[in-house]
Amino acid sequence: MDDDPRQAGRVRAILVSLTAGTVILALKMLAWKMTDSMALASDALESVVNVVAAVFGLGAIIFAGQPADRNHPYGHGKMEYFAAAFEGGLISLAAVLIVWEALQALFAGARPHDLGFGLAVNLGAGALNGLLGWYLLRRGRALGSKALEADGHHVLSDFVTTAGIMAGLLVVMATRVAWLDPAIAVAVGLWLGRTGFRLVRESAAALLDEEDTEMTGRLTSAIDALVKKGVAAHGVITVHGLRAIRAGRTTHVDVHMVVPEYAPVAQAHDAAERFEAALFGTAGLEGEVHAHLDPCRKAYCARCSDEGCPIRTSPFKGYSTLTIEDAIAIEPTL
Repeated sequence: MDDDPRQAGRVRAILVSLTAGTVILALKMLAWKMTDSMALASDALESVVNVVAAVFGLGAIIFAGQPADRNHPYGHGKMEYFAAAFEGGLISLAAVLIVWEALQALFAGARPHDLGFGLAVNLGAGALNGLLGWYLLRRGRALGSKALEADGHHVLSDFVTTAGIMAGLLVVMATRVAWLDPAIAVAVGLWLGRTGFRLVRESAAALLDEEDTEMTGRLTSAIDALVKKGVAAHGVITVHGLRAIRAGRTTHVDVHMVVPEYAPVAQAHDAAERFEAALFGTAGLEGEVHAHLDPCRKAYCARCSDEGCPIRTSPFKGYSTLTIEDAIAIEPTL
């Protein structure tokens, strides 16, 4: 971790999540025990999931940060998607338990008490949850960690459910309608079930290498910006056949780069390496590029700014914006 400040940042963030989550859980358990409220019990149960998920996330982030090796030539980054899927599964399980317990309390006629002080304690826990969720989401995006992002989304959903529970229990206090308490817990369980399903769905899509439209768009925009700097800057006229997958924080890119056909192999190779290095810096990503070099075959003269080209057949007319469809096309768009 000392050699990789971004990995150290990921570990620090998940440790913050674990520490803060434990404090929040203690506060919510206290609020539940003070009131015997099923709604507050459901909130506490979700915080149990937060703590367990943070423990698993810590292990996943450390494992994912290991460099590629003989058995894992593309690195260990996909472990973060397993962590996100695991968290989604835990949330779904918590949702089932919450709904089950709430329905039992609804039919048994449970009555919460001392809601005033319990709500005050839960309010403090909810405020901490909101700050923690914002922090995790922000750090996850900045550090390219799917596990941190998943944890942040979950904690923010916990903040939303806490706010809903608070509003509902204020109604219970005002109306003294006791059955609203377990009814609120049922609503919380259904909301959590939706959140858990979404996390599992997104993680499964990543594990199956489903196209990440947002990432492809970032790469396309970065390539377009580099191409418009001219062949003299990076030696590449345009690209096609762009494919990209993400394994944790690492992005693996396959692309065909069109280079001037008169350029010697060594010159074209060096230009492609400069282009690759600039690509990730411009796109704000970490990763590696596997490039296939295509000669221009005099087909791109109108959009090629190479002033020293000895084989040009028509003058340079200007650049056209590279679209995602152009970038991912198997055959080049002329």
